[in-house]
Amino acid sequence: MLNFTNPNREAKLSYGSADYLILESGSYVLCAVTAKRIPLEELKYWNDDLQEAYVDAEASLKRRLESRS
Repeated sequence: MLNFTNPNREAKLSYGSADYLILESGSYVLCAVTAKRIPLEELKYWNDDLQEAYVDAEASLKRRLESRS
């Protein structure tokens, strides 16, 4: 696989239930809860309904609980 990422640019993704599609190249996305940079190769948590990425399971759970109320 070729890597055309820009190391200083935020990627724009479309999140699916099992994977994501890169809409604009970049090397990271921002966590919707913490605003921390998440390198694409470390991205494991996202919500396809909200189209948000999360740095870890704790951030994902926090957003899920917030969206329920």
